[in-house]
Amino acid sequence: MAEMLALVHNEVIKIWKKKRFLLIVLTLLILIPVFVYAQYKITQNSLEKFQGDWRAELQTRITDLTRSLGSDRIPEEWKRWRRAMVQQLQYYLDHDINPNTPNAVTFTRGFMENAVSMFIPLMVVAVASDLVSGERSSGTIKMLLSRPVRRWRILASKLIALTLYVSLIIVTTAVLCYLISGLVFGYEGWTEPIFTGFRVSGADVDTSMVHAVPQYAFLLMQAGLIWCAMMCVAILGLMVSVLVRSTAASFVTMMAAVISGSILVNMASSWQSAKYLFNVNLGLTTYLQGTPPPIEGMTLGFSLAVLGIWSLAGLIVAFVTFTRQDIFN
Repeated sequence: MAEMLALVHNEVIKIWKKKRFLLIVLTLLILIPVFVYAQYKITQNSLEKFQGDWRAELQTRITDLTRSLGSDRIPEEWKRWRRAMVQQLQYYLDHDINPNTPNAVTFTRGFMENAVSMFIPLMVVAVASDLVSGERSSGTIKMLLSRPVRRWRILASKLIALTLYVSLIIVTTAVLCYLISGLVFGYEGWTEPIFTGFRVSGADVDTSMVHAVPQYAFLLMQAGLIWCAMMCVAILGLMVSVLVRSTAASFVTMMAAVISGSILVNMASSWQSAKYLFNVNLGLTTYLQGTPPPIEGMTLGFSLAVLGIWSLAGLIVAFVTFTRQDIFN
């Protein structure tokens, strides 16, 4: 145990000295205010247009979505999404709850939901992409393996350190979103209700399981699902780092996988086999609010199972390869 803790501590320090996490924080400090300003302008325009009447705004959205269903230019899969959205918005309207009250918690929830498919995965990849390949390039991996420590322990310590940084990235993103957006929208909103439990089947929404939860509980559930998705990305990034000797090649490979997933989510509705790809299943948070899945038939349990299988396969390939390959040549 003491040996493993020492190895993990060593890996945590090495990741910190590379200053990747500090770069991630700097990126967040630059981008979050941009999104806060954009949301502020949207909120101001909405207030001016509807004089602060959120019910009128919600009714207008429902009317616009309903009218768009008659257009022949809109693909059928988009129409299914809009029909489901109309039913959900009508549910909020019937229960007299504003789903988009402008406050720091609502902004954080929306930012995390939109960032889970690309932005947060890229931050995770920035840390995971060179855990092994970077040490090969610098030659430090040879010094590490010359110690009387089993190889699987070394890779396990890297995985534990990576898990800690994945958790830190998610927490830091949420905290910075809340602190920065609160300067504009205020820091209240923790106990405001939000509906969850919508079950989407095609264009129909089953509301029998819908119940209201406070936003703080919803945010915790959201963070937990994001962590599950990001751990899959981290494990696969670690696997690629073991398989590829170049840090640049490792980063580009994982970046391409993440970006292609975001593209497939919008294009693969008719390609049923795409639902077995890990990058199509990263948007776990959409199930909380009942957003229709990218491919019909996908559920939260299915996506978690797919991510779990990919993670397990990545771990097996990474550990088998790392313990058997010739690092010294």
